[in-house]
Amino acid sequence: MAQRGVQLYRERFSCSICLDLLRDPVTTSCGHSYCMSCIKDHWDEEDQKGIHSCPQCRKAFNRRPDLQKNTLLAELVEDLKKTGFRHAPADHCYAGPGDVACDVCTGRKMKAVKSCLVCLASYCEYHLQPHYDAPPLKKHKLIPPTKRLQENLCSRHDEVMKIFCRTDQQSICYLCTMDEHKGHETVPAAAERTEKQKELQVRRQQIQQRIQNREEDMKLLQQEVEVINVSANKTVEDSEKIFTELMRLLQKRSSEVKQQIRSQQETKTKRLKDLQEKLEQEITELKRKDAELDQLSHTEDHNQFLLNYPSLPALSESTHSSSINDRPLRHFEDVTAAVLELREKLQDILRDMWTNVPLTVPLLDVRLSEPEPKTRNDFLKYSKRITLDPNTANKRLFLSEGNKKVTLVKESQCYFGHPDRFTYFQVLSRESLTGRCYWEVEWSGKRVDVAVSYKSISRSGQECEFRSNDKCWSLYCCTGWCTCWHNSVGNLTLVPVSSRVGVYLDHRAGVLSFYRVSETMTLLHRVQTCFTQPLHAGVGFYDNGDSVTFIEL
Repeated sequence: MAQRGVQLYRERFSCSICLDLLRDPVTTSCGHSYCMSCIKDHWDEEDQKGIHSCPQCRKAFNRRPDLQKNTLLAELVEDLKKTGFRHAPADHCYAGPGDVACDVCTGRKMKAVKSCLVCLASYCEYHLQPHYDAPPLKKHKLIPPTKRLQENLCSRHDEVMKIFCRTDQQSICYLCTMDEHKGHETVPAAAERTEKQKELQVRRQQIQQRIQNREEDMKLLQQEVEVINVSANKTVEDSEKIFTELMRLLQKRSSEVKQQIRSQQETKTKRLKDLQEKLEQEITELKRKDAELDQLSHTEDHNQFLLNYPSLPALSESTHSSSINDRPLRHFEDVTAAVLELREKLQDILRDMWTNVPLTVPLLDVRLSEPEPKTRNDFLKYSKRITLDPNTANKRLFLSEGNKKVTLVKESQCYFGHPDRFTYFQVLSRESLTGRCYWEVEWSGKRVDVAVSYKSISRSGQECEFRSNDKCWSLYCCTGWCTCWHNSVGNLTLVPVSSRVGVYLDHRAGVLSFYRVSETMTLLHRVQTCFTQPLHAGVGFYDNGDSVTFIEL
């Protein structure tokens, strides 16, 4: 109750302009009291308008009223001051930099709590009270405090703009409808706001739907990331197990071969040692017989010599010499050759099988539904500078203009040998193409191929032709028609092809489009697929003299 009493004192004995206790209080004819200096300052500002009104109830006076001091009220205020009561707003209630200040307060201004779209003024809590109490003011539109109220005034007529001109798409006042906007389609600003609010809601729904779609795409991508990680980890684990088992098998086989070689080595060396012993015995016996013969040859008694000579046994033929002489000098070389052959076969198997392992994993085919460009200016936002790679050009293709123009000629050019060179009349760009790209080519002659291709395309044989493989998409251009080819399958288009062809690529979305470039962009063919590698621009030829130029956009 005491707090309520203090509040009543504040309301009764405070000036609604400075919000402090009344100083030299005066009362207007409408019954509201103010500090004499506050009301004088307020009416001094209104002198320029030629009209004076009460700051609280807005009652207008025909002429500026004469002010007299309210003696009774002044005595009451003095008594309150003697009792020690003094009401002053807290510092945080005053307007600071960046705050909207009350337009009624004089001196140090209070923070505004509301702005009125009818009065075009902002009010603090105390000066706003009449808008809640006075019936005429209750109908005014109050909004959160803003500094932009003056933008609601017509700069020409200084009137509130309550009308919207649909012809010129701008807000105007009622006087504008009588002069420069006369005859225009106009509606109340509130009605236009209602229409625009409907459009805003539709736009918000579209944005929210797109947000929802993107969030779903994000979830799918996250799921794909998790699947890729799980699959990659499992594949690495399985591969390590398989290769470990393979190495174990090879190690086991190596041990077996080593054991067999050592076993054969032991067997063969034992046989040879046995043969060596027999040969040593034979040598010893032969030496003994040779000594006997030597002794006999030195016998001087002829009769004795003849008597002993017939008793000498004849030499027996050696049973080992022939087998030793015919024995080959190679023993385990065949094993080494077999192991080498096994190594080469294993390398060939690993090489052939490894090329078939799909190390490039296609990403989840999430269509990011960004709109495809419509006008040429829209396409040019994604323009890509293209230059041709001489190392890929067939020897009869002549490159010029900084490798931006290529012509099929009769004479072979002086190109160095290179594994990337085509045996067909074709050439690829240096630049790899990802993301969103656009380029244009100008062609002349009878017929050409405007293509995009993976760099891994073959460089020789029929499988390297742009139109005959699954690594390339090609637009075959003739004078009156064109055909889009992929993997030997063509789609005929009877739309005449201009000399300039535009190519639009959205690699991530899997979109490839060919356009006839003239005053308008005419779609010739669109491809929807999933690209698994970066692409390269390419061109192919059939007739001498035909040429293609990549335009600098």
